[in-house]
Amino acid sequence: MTQTIETPATGTATTAGARAHAREQHDRTADTMRFVPAASAPARFTEELPDGVFPTWVESLAFGRYTTMTLARGTRVRLTDTAGDACVHTLLYRAGALHERLNTADTVKVPWQAYPGTGHPLLSDAGRLMATIVADTSSRHDALTGATTLSGNTERYGAGTAHSASPAARELLTLGALKTGLGPRDVAPSLTLFKGINVDPAGTITFTGSAGPGAAVEFLLQMDAVLVLANTAHPLDPREGFTGTAVDVVAWHAPQDLAALEAGTLAGPLAPEHLQALRNTEHDLTARNAR
Repeated sequence: MTQTIETPATGTATTAGARAHAREQHDRTADTMRFVPAASAPARFTEELPDGVFPTWVESLAFGRYTTMTLARGTRVRLTDTAGDACVHTLLYRAGALHERLNTADTVKVPWQAYPGTGHPLLSDAGRLMATIVADTSSRHDALTGATTLSGNTERYGAGTAHSASPAARELLTLGALKTGLGPRDVAPSLTLFKGINVDPAGTITFTGSAGPGAAVEFLLQMDAVLVLANTAHPLDPREGFTGTAVDVVAWHAPQDLAALEAGTLAGPLAPEHLQALRNTEHDLTARNAR
């Protein structure tokens, strides 16, 4: 998940030399990496966080790579398309009950909206609210087309395996799922961020591309969840080459936002379907905690 390229120093043929070289890399940074601890990240990742708030996860995810993280209920996650050419395929699984996961069909069908944006609920296959998009300056997302595949990338770019020069989104998402004990059959259709589509009245899907550098989208998690991200090409991208840029990821704990969301003061008043999905989640959590 982290790309760091170093030129081997002389003397690494011995164990002592290899150890010395390895230790020289300590505290070095790369353009794309996960920052551990999160507080060690450069200021550009955290300068927009509220005063007194500290990040729990900071990462710059390279194009052609994936990442995954288990996050607590009440976590807010911001993804920023810094250079304007990211394409982030997104899956959510309920932590502790991985059979429940993001259902993109219900995510567009239940709220009567095919184009995700601020205030859009992300629903599970059990009719519960997993997360809500609470901020969005991109408005270029896709919940209909799905992820690129091994066969499709192989035909188009010459390769599509996870470790190739043009990895397919489904291959990368599968690796992310494997990290939590899931497998290929658990990789459902994903939500794609920062690359949009438009559907005309005849049902034709047109690729609308990126909103440009600096666009950002934020989620608020309604339940403990495993987030899997794969930053790789969109299946309808018309460009011949496999190309894209990194995406910045910042997460922080914001439990107070859960009440603000329900009250309609965070991302606007909730539609009846959104509110019912939220209540489904809260009812389930109450029942589980009462056991």
